Amino acid sequence: MKTIKAQKLTREAFRPYGDYVQLIRDPKEFEGRKVDFTPDMLRLNLSRFTIASFSICRVEPREMTVTASEYHSYTCEGIIPLDGDVIIHVGKPYRGQLNADQMEAFYVPYGTMVTLNPGVLHMAPYAVNDTVNTIIVLPERTYANDCIVLRHGEDEILTIEK
Repeated sequence: MKTIKAQKLTREAFRPYGDYVQLIRDPKEFEGRKVDFTPDMLRLNLSRFTIASFSICRVEPREMTVTASEYHSYTCEGIIPLDGDVIIHVGKPYRGQLNADQMEAFYVPYGTMVTLNPGVLHMAPYAVNDTVNTIIVLPERTYANDCIVLRHGEDEILTIEK
């Protein structure tokens, strides 16, 4: 039987096999921000035509008030809270008019992956207790070419109850 020794993960040593990124960073980098989004941190080529991208959305506890929603016309989105529970708000696929009365909120336990269908209204998750690092999985550059943000009017602003 042959023995191999585990080595330190470095770009040079690991490059022949793939790539990596440190998703959870030092909290000091985020002082003063309740939501910090870093897109396209790592790519995963799934086929000739599809490249998944992994982003991190770090959310601190904040007022659970929904003042904006976004949607992606052509792709699903994956959301995975890594180290704490989150609440997400969702609405049926956008059809030209925002209808806050039809939106819902869901409690997502850490370690649980949810996927959103194309067109579903949503935005950054809300941390239930402490700061949460959440992985967002989308095709590469979705935020540049398929992300529409809608600001809620005064009568469409929502408050989420835990």
